[in-house]
Amino acid sequence: MKNEIKLLPVILSGGSGSRLWPLSREYYPKQLLAPLGEDSLLQGTACRLSGLDAADKRIHVLPPLVICNEEHRFLVGEQLRRCGQENPTIMLEPQGRNTAPAATLAALLAEAQVDPNAILLIMPADHLIQDQAGFHKAVMIAAEHAVKGAVATFGIVPTHPETGYGYIRRGAGEGDAFRIERFVEKPNERTAKGYLESGEYYWNSGLFVVSAATWLARIGEFRADILEACRAAYAGHTHDGDFVRVDAKAFASCPSDSIDYAVMERLTGESSPGIVIPLDVGWSDIGAWSSLWDVMPKDKSGNILQGDVIAEDTENSLLIAEHRLLATVGLKDVVVIETADAILVAEKSRAQDVRKIVDRLKKDERSEYMTHRCVYRPWGHYEGIDQGGRFQVKRITVEPGATLSLQMHHHRAEHWVVVSGTARVTCGDKTFILSENESTFIPVGEKHRLENPGKLPLEIIEVQSGAYLGEDDIVRFEDNYGRS
Repeated sequence: MKNEIKLLPVILSGGSGSRLWPLSREYYPKQLLAPLGEDSLLQGTACRLSGLDAADKRIHVLPPLVICNEEHRFLVGEQLRRCGQENPTIMLEPQGRNTAPAATLAALLAEAQVDPNAILLIMPADHLIQDQAGFHKAVMIAAEHAVKGAVATFGIVPTHPETGYGYIRRGAGEGDAFRIERFVEKPNERTAKGYLESGEYYWNSGLFVVSAATWLARIGEFRADILEACRAAYAGHTHDGDFVRVDAKAFASCPSDSIDYAVMERLTGESSPGIVIPLDVGWSDIGAWSSLWDVMPKDKSGNILQGDVIAEDTENSLLIAEHRLLATVGLKDVVVIETADAILVAEKSRAQDVRKIVDRLKKDERSEYMTHRCVYRPWGHYEGIDQGGRFQVKRITVEPGATLSLQMHHHRAEHWVVVSGTARVTCGDKTFILSENESTFIPVGEKHRLENPGKLPLEIIEVQSGAYLGEDDIVRFEDNYGRS
């Protein structure tokens, strides 16, 4: 079609979601969680444009481009596969540099591999949008403006005087789009009430629509240093299986800045190409436990209960139990989150302060800020069951057809017992099959490998023993996932 718009969804999946601790961890951040059902926030974002091009023949929705960090790459890839996303591009940031460099890398990829005039829909991976049809309509409006050189953002129509968001004041315009008059920082409650009453202010969504060519022109105009560093990083990119890796050394020199500060706040006023489109689609950024409570269905007492929970004389609370019975009596407006290795209890009004706990865990060098007891790997996952001074017990699950690396350990021996499924074991120069209830021993210093040749998940119990049991005591000789 001559006037077809190529729309490239760009999903920014680099955050850690510290305010949703202890469910969210640095190695398993909030965008990978599924707080409202089966699909994670990332999967919901990746599927958000489903059906748009079928409903509107003017637009062609391309497979998504997801930008994430190294540690999350296999989790992101697996979640995209499971939600039916075919041929996504996953670009790995060597280190976090905020949203402006990420958008610039996306625009450079679109310029080189798609079309310089492709329209980028830049979306954080951790947002919730409940009215998909309404979002599609707003995206089409934004895309039509972007084709003409506009840089569009969406302004969330406020439902209450929120003090946790920045705001956008609209300027001249009518109907569906307005010039951006100015951005304002998070207000106090009195100011936020004034914004709500005026009808001229929107919450800043962090969603953007712009052509690749326009973005590169604007970032070059306002932050040439970011553009220069990103061009060098992209010029040195390589392909590692399903992943695109930019040059780490070049990207390390890139300044850190947000899309708002680098570009959007400079595009204000009546003659500016910056526009804001009102959006009223049941949006939430799930930025804290309180915002999750706001959007989830509640019982007659205003509670949200997940897992094995008994709530007696408890009101307006969020209670989640993952591994054991959680019981409350006489509580109101609280958040209680139970996981295998940590329990959070907080006043709902103080939900934003959970990140202070994460900061303290980091300072104290505790592992709970980084990983769950269940740790995900490209081949499956493992969970710590028990440990002592010179032993550790894990439950290991290997997905069908998956293979762990050929490896050895300097300081520990391992004993494997198959609980269910079939294992192919390499130990030294021998390879053999183990079935349910069979076991084997891996001596210290012996090369070994575990594979699942079957069609069902393989579950084993691994007992480690030795003087040192850290995960860094792994020497990899061969690996299907590029880690050797």
